[in-house]
Amino acid sequence: MPTPSQSPLLVIVPAYNEEAAVGDVVRSIHQSVSGVSVLVIDDCSADGTVAAARAAGAEVLCLPHHLGLGGCVQAGYKLAFELGYQYVIRVDGDGQHDPADIPRLYEVLRTSGCEMVIGSRFVEQNGSRTSPVRSLGIRFFRMVLRPILGKAVRDPTSGFVGVNRTALALFSRSFPLEYPEIEALVVLQRKAFQFQEVPCKMRPRAAGRSSITTLRSISYIVHVLLGVFVNVLRYDRRLRTGARGKTKG
Repeated sequence: MPTPSQSPLLVIVPAYNEEAAVGDVVRSIHQSVSGVSVLVIDDCSADGTVAAARAAGAEVLCLPHHLGLGGCVQAGYKLAFELGYQYVIRVDGDGQHDPADIPRLYEVLRTSGCEMVIGSRFVEQNGSRTSPVRSLGIRFFRMVLRPILGKAVRDPTSGFVGVNRTALALFSRSFPLEYPEIEALVVLQRKAFQFQEVPCKMRPRAAGRSSITTLRSISYIVHVLLGVFVNVLRYDRRLRTGARGKTKG
């Protein structure tokens, strides 16, 4: 497994059946960031994802069971924390994130004091486009998250995310499993952590087809909304319980 001997940064690549794209993703990361360690977390792929990742120069963590995206990302965070990394940047294995943007995310992560940095398609008008349903969902989540977070977030569903060791410690213990991007923002806010968005471009998938259909997009919106409010209610309940405890004491 990689160690932070050369760089305090680890780039993790969650992947599930990304044989056709993951090798190019790993090579592009190495070309964009000198000396960085790359860890592909394979979520029980049925194709040649593991072999392609290793051939491209990545270390591979093979999960014993299919955990889904959230479980896959948390496994990477947990290992990175145990190995002593100070920073982790997540890049999806389908080739949509441009590894050339990693140095900018890393610079902001190191110098801003924020616990999380998000590679955003919409901070600047950079030509990024999404389907009508996804676009509607993103606008909806912006509206829902604004009062919860206390600030605007332009790209709440972005998976191009960097975290420092403080957030890494939190996420290695507890991480949203089903819909991680948006719920993770709520978790950060409840810990009074800060995030910042950095303009990035999204590329077309390098290979394969997205599993997110119109019906699944609608289902995603509904389930994430429920998850967000469950997180909010849990936090508010803890606050009330803590306040009662202090009053009794």
